[in-house]
Order: sequence, then C-alpha cells, then structure tokens
Amino acid sequence: MAKDLKVRYSDKELVEFRELIEEKIEKAQSHLDLLRSSYMNDGNNGTDDTAPTFKAFEEGSETMSKEANTQLAIRQEKFIRDLKNALLRIENKTYGICRVTGKLINKDRLKLVPHATLSIEAKNMQK
Repeated sequence: MAKDLKVRYSDKELVEFRELIEEKIEKAQSHLDLLRSSYMNDGNNGTDDTAPTFKAFEEGSETMSKEANTQLAIRQEKFIRDLKNALLRIENKTYGICRVTGKLINKDRLKLVPHATLSIEAKNMQK
C-alpha cells in the first residue's frame, strides 16, 4: 500500500502533534493573559504630568487600543479553543483527517496550522 494512502496518523505521529499543540496552547494562553491584562488595567501610563494635549491623544489611542486588544483576545480565545479541539481529535485518532475529502492532511500543513481540519485540496474547493 502506498504511504500517502494511510487512513490515519500513527500513534507516534499523534504524540508529536500533541506536544506541538500543547506548546502552542501554552504560548497562546500566555499571550491571551497579556492581552487581557493590558485592556483591564487602569490605563494610567504615567502621563499625569505631561502636556494636556498629549494626555487627550493618549486617551484616544488608549480607547482604540482597548478595542483592538479586545478583538485580539477574542481571536486568541478561538485559536485556543480550536487547538483544544485538535487535542480531542488526537484522543479519538481522527486528527489530521480532512473533514471533506477524508484523506490525510499534509503533515507540513499540520505543523504550520495544527488545528486544520481541511486539506489544501478541500480548502481550495471552497474558494
């Protein structure tokens, strides 16, 4: 049987993917914690004794950056959720199988996007 006709990744390969995903979850969680703390702090960045015009500018950009940080945090939460779902697929040994074609997703793609559920072939079909 040809190697690319495998039905699923081996247990050894799944362990490698699990380690990669757990590492990404850890980094993503610390990034999320940083984002949350930045938009939850009081916003006083030591500008009390600076010029009033600078303070007004600072407050405007602070509002904008709070919104941007909130959006980034929402995206980061989704990323973490997707990674945790990938861990579940590893547990039930369906990880790396394209949900459209049923074929194995390329290993290099999974290393770059470990939460992928579509092969490049299936992703291109969606365009």
